[in-house]
Amino acid sequence: MNVFEEAAVEYDEWFATHKWVYQSEVEAVRKFIPETGEGIEIGVGTGCFSIPFGIKVGIELSKAMAEISRKRGITVYETKAEHLPFQDNSFDFALMVTTLCFLEDPFQALKEMKRILKHTGRIVIGMLDEDSPPGKLYEEKRKKSKFYRDARFYSVNQVLDWLKKLEFDNLQTVQTIFKNPDEIQSLETIEEGFGKGLFVVISVEVMK
Repeated sequence: MNVFEEAAVEYDEWFATHKWVYQSEVEAVRKFIPETGEGIEIGVGTGCFSIPFGIKVGIELSKAMAEISRKRGITVYETKAEHLPFQDNSFDFALMVTTLCFLEDPFQALKEMKRILKHTGRIVIGMLDEDSPPGKLYEEKRKKSKFYRDARFYSVNQVLDWLKKLEFDNLQTVQTIFKNPDEIQSLETIEEGFGKGLFVVISVEVMK
């Protein structure tokens, strides 16, 4: 995680220099974020995805990134996703965007997210799909990226398999980012399903 300590500002600036990619991803996530209730973001980073949805609580291991989020009004706990410091049934929904690929144990993190959610609570996951056509292009680029070179990308099918094992309900997916992110100059379309877009959003509900 050292790179996120040393280059937190550079990471944050990426969202400004790639504003149409960022906005397209935000709009895809928006499809599933509940309009009411208390939410938490797992891997809040610099707060770029919490802020549009009014999420006030997050967890983040990088002290530098956590500090940027705090300056933006988010209460940040510096802890691992696999061991969340919250009681059962604490939140109405949980958001996680491009975080699974950095976790030591993604399945355990999803299990913890389920634990802290209320009955009929929702998990919203934004992820880069390694099996999509732009994902295959991104895999080559990843090796040269200071932020993603140590990441482990997963297929959407792998994540769906974990969610099914954890017995989530009402599974839905949408996708966006159909071109090379460096070439995008306007909002990308959002389509149901997955397999074509680099950025996929998965929504599931907790049935306890």
